[in-house]
Amino acid sequence: MKAIIIGSGIGGMASAIRMASLGLETHVFEQNAFYGGKINSKSLKGYRFDVGPSVFTEPHLIDELLSVQNPSNIDFTYTKLPVSCCYFFEDGTRIPLPTGTKAVAQSLSENLGEDQKKIERFLKRLEFNYKAVYAVFIESSLHRIKQWLNRNIFNAIYRIPFYGLFSSMNSVNTRDFDNPKTAQIFNRFATYNGSDPYRSPAMFNIIAHLELNIGPFMPNGGMVKISDAIYKKAIELGVQFHLKSRVDEILYADGKVDGIIADEQKHECDIIVSNMDVHFTYEKLLPKLRGPRKILEQEKSTSAIVFYWGIRKSFDILDVHNIFFSEDYEGEFNSIFRQKSLSDDPTVYLHISSKMQKEDAPSGCENWFVMVNAPIDSGQDWEVQKKKVRSSIIRKLSKQLHEDISELIETEENIDPVIMERMYSGKNGSIYGNASNSILSSFYRHPNFMASIKGLYFSGVTVHPGGGIPLALNSAAIVQQCVKKDFSIY
Repeated sequence: MKAIIIGSGIGGMASAIRMASLGLETHVFEQNAFYGGKINSKSLKGYRFDVGPSVFTEPHLIDELLSVQNPSNIDFTYTKLPVSCCYFFEDGTRIPLPTGTKAVAQSLSENLGEDQKKIERFLKRLEFNYKAVYAVFIESSLHRIKQWLNRNIFNAIYRIPFYGLFSSMNSVNTRDFDNPKTAQIFNRFATYNGSDPYRSPAMFNIIAHLELNIGPFMPNGGMVKISDAIYKKAIELGVQFHLKSRVDEILYADGKVDGIIADEQKHECDIIVSNMDVHFTYEKLLPKLRGPRKILEQEKSTSAIVFYWGIRKSFDILDVHNIFFSEDYEGEFNSIFRQKSLSDDPTVYLHISSKMQKEDAPSGCENWFVMVNAPIDSGQDWEVQKKKVRSSIIRKLSKQLHEDISELIETEENIDPVIMERMYSGKNGSIYGNASNSILSSFYRHPNFMASIKGLYFSGVTVHPGGGIPLALNSAAIVQQCVKKDFSIY
């Protein structure tokens, strides 16, 4: 049997490893000249930047993937970060938040006046909720009846009153915490799947469990090492990569897949896994097939504007991950989702890998990955928008760091929603497909299989179970479960 994977993002390459481990001849078709999707790297005048995702949690999922079928000698190591993120507020408050339940609770008590025991109970509740949800919602398909016939479902159902499904993240966080700053810190985890904390269900507070109770990690050598390691594992298992090969159509007949058209040639296969944005999978690759309208018409997640700045100075008060909050957080999300524009006072995320990887920047300098959440592309003049937001970012960072940042930038590049759509085939530049701004959209993501076409599957951040590196890896594992059952591979 032969499997074809469309797209070499992390979900695609993980799917390739899973298919090859089942004994299938596996091919990956990628339109770009590089593998890894958003997890890739660029170098500018002595500075190295991770282009896309920068937060790394649940490293055991990568370890497990690299040990599929047989142990591997692939060099992939990582370091746990002692500080999850350094938070800056407009009034000058700075909080380098440590990791670990007790340490987080103590820090929020000392810095923001929260009740330490109350914070500990909140974080423990997130841990229990995460574990209850994991086996049912994250690790398995929600779209097959068998999944609903196991004992894990009863534990998940039992905890429904504790999830906050019918309340927004913000309403729960403002209720449970005494200081608005604490609520803002927890609200920001909605952005990990491109959503609005003022509408997203409070269940998504569980995202904080991974970063606060356990802590983030950093691959030694940068985030790009994740893509490199998975690529090497795929090659080790015999996967063949076809770079600069754009897939133009998925072929099917008599209720099953027939192959693909790529580079004006037909490539036959038995199984297809699309790691492409599910919206574009239907629009571009399955134009004659009517897609699931309710899913495809849901509100899209945020996009982003990212600046890659080489800074000729080092700042001791900055950490690997830094957040400079907007003073009007709710107004920022209203701008993004309702007005489809950038806030005049955006929250700024600043990632500096050279804090850990000294070789990523010249001596005494830092490589700044500077990102703001942005609306999806709907015809905005992005050159004007980037100029505007660049000024806002420099003004905010200069105020907090007490220095004119514009004078320190010696190299610069940027990306915007239009570039994201072109490079990564994300609909309108959306990073995670659909946003999770309601109960329905949180659970109503596209399945990992096509019921009407045998052999057609879906992986990646735009389908079940959702956005982010861990969920993309889980989507590939779910695809493997489905393929084994559908084709009786044991």
